[in-house]
Amino acid sequence: MTTRRALTVAGACLAAGVGLSPAGVTAATAARQPANRSAIVLIVVDGLRPDQVTADVMPRLHALGRRGMTFAAHHSVFPTVTRVNASSLATGAYPDTHGLLGNAVYSAATFPTRGVNTSNHEELEAMTRAEGTLLTAPTLGTVLQQAGRRLVVFSAGSSGSALLLSHPLAGGAVVNPDLIRPTSLESAVRAAAGASSPDAVPNRARNKWIVDAYLALGATALAADVTAFWFGDPDESAHAMGLGAPITMQALRLVDAEIGRIEDGLRARGTSGRTNILVTSDHGFSTHTGELQLAALMAPLAQPLADGSPDIVVTEGAINFRRPVDAARLAAVVRQLQARPEVGAIFTAPDFPESLRGVVPGTLSFNAVRWQHPRSAALLVSGNWTRDRNTAGVAGTTTQTGVAGHGTSSPYDIHNTLLAAGPDVRAATTSTAPTSNADLAPTMLTMMGVAVPPSMTGRAVTELLRSGPVPSSLTVTRTIVIAATADGRYRVDAHLSTVAGHRYLDHTE
Repeated sequence: MTTRRALTVAGACLAAGVGLSPAGVTAATAARQPANRSAIVLIVVDGLRPDQVTADVMPRLHALGRRGMTFAAHHSVFPTVTRVNASSLATGAYPDTHGLLGNAVYSAATFPTRGVNTSNHEELEAMTRAEGTLLTAPTLGTVLQQAGRRLVVFSAGSSGSALLLSHPLAGGAVVNPDLIRPTSLESAVRAAAGASSPDAVPNRARNKWIVDAYLALGATALAADVTAFWFGDPDESAHAMGLGAPITMQALRLVDAEIGRIEDGLRARGTSGRTNILVTSDHGFSTHTGELQLAALMAPLAQPLADGSPDIVVTEGAINFRRPVDAARLAAVVRQLQARPEVGAIFTAPDFPESLRGVVPGTLSFNAVRWQHPRSAALLVSGNWTRDRNTAGVAGTTTQTGVAGHGTSSPYDIHNTLLAAGPDVRAATTSTAPTSNADLAPTMLTMMGVAVPPSMTGRAVTELLRSGPVPSSLTVTRTIVIAATADGRYRVDAHLSTVAGHRYLDHTE
């Protein structure tokens, strides 16, 4: 069975198995739901590092964490990029299950010579048409629809990440400056929030626009059991200006003010007492030093196909071969990468099915980062990292290009934010047990008393609940998996933590 055919069949099975055909909950039905039913607001602050949540920079968010729970060992899903994590938030699963493997992904059926830009909803929809399915796992919105509940997304980020948070729509809604679904909502949203604004640094106007739409319509046409917000800052400002830069600090303050407006709106509506708020980020952030030029490194190693085009397509850290690659060629490419100091961890297919070491000596396996999927490339490469500080005194560098960003297996990219508060959330507690973005969908379903489907491979974080186990009672096991070349010139260590049978990648080095 070809990869495309396998994915198409998988998509059809998912559609049959999770019940995509029943009608969704209407806005009127959602508005009439029992007044005493707890609701959830999920807020994603793109690129927010935990050390940025301080009382002077983000007072509203800092206070929320103080009165509820702070998770000191929260993890981004690797690769630590936006659309991978949006997909994990939506599906409660890792890339090996949901199949969205990067911010840029290779789909030969969609674009044979280049990657799919997943920030663009039109390219994602083209990939859906070409492959028969986009996410190869059922989403939170679909599970909620089956349970007579509703998910509504307000996103100031890209149209691609907005689409992934609620794909398929499943009776809910998406409100994004560049994508409103269903389209029948467009006139109401534009009337409530006005004309949308293009991206800017800081991204104040777009972030304000989604909150305006929510405050105007969130109790009526866009009422929901789970309301998801996505703020585009500090990510966009930090990419452009750097960590600790004055504009990036301003962006943090502006997002904090919008979070405050959401809280104030809930209070004014009289619903704050039955609303649980979870605030997370899609990934951390690092200062970039610019040495790793992966596409340039691969260009001399590519071979021409019959039409003259190269047989290698690089999509971020993924090295995709457009025809079968033999073991000798794959090993030769890996050896060249291992000789480069700017290259960090390298991942390949496992040397045996459950192994955390890769088939090429000195590599970790895709299993270590749950990236083993029919769409996986032959190689996945992370930039190297240090604990050095930038000129603003912010720790953490990686060898990627640009001013600052994310995507690596550095602890500064993997370690991200999770705070929670509300009537069902344990009060004034810090947990050091590991959690990840893949855990949030099953956790929210558990909070609502909705059965968690087996496709959600993240864990329900029951220690978050007032009725759940005390966080300090959880046993956390830490291990290191070592992969090295025979001559010892290259070695990579994967630092892992495990709780309740769930494994997390803390970082590699």
